[in-house]
Amino acid sequence: MVTMAQRIEALRTEQNLSRPALAAALGLPRTAIEKFETGRQTPSKEQQEKLADFFGVSVFYLRAESDDRTTQRTWMDMAYTQEDTPSPAYTPKKPRPAPQSAPISTEGGTVFDAVLHSKGFQDLLHTAVLDALRSGEGQDLLTQAIRKELSKLK
Repeated sequence: MVTMAQRIEALRTEQNLSRPALAAALGLPRTAIEKFETGRQTPSKEQQEKLADFFGVSVFYLRAESDDRTTQRTWMDMAYTQEDTPSPAYTPKKPRPAPQSAPISTEGGTVFDAVLHSKGFQDLLHTAVLDALRSGEGQDLLTQAIRKELSKLK
């Protein structure tokens, strides 16, 4: 299993950078990269975002949570270039009633359905989405979406 320390080292060596050179480029203390690569210190959230932006990869890739280097911004930029396809009209759906409790049953649903509709899972998902939108990439994504919608009003 790949670790974040290994990912940082691999990305740095791909760019043919020394540890001090990378630290200087990011405005970090001279020994910071060595500590990150040896696992003696974990980069803060802001430092992870700086590293990911510098190397042009997603934070998820940097953290070794994904093997996809694509950033949210890159992915969404590709979606914005498809102007020739009209977006479907929004039609609100009837809200599903929340289950009173999440019984594990296979009648009328699966165990997976029970997990998806559980309050704990929904709270976890809600928190993860908010964290992603609060990140630098998420803010850029929201800014682009708002600008696109405002340009349609002109």
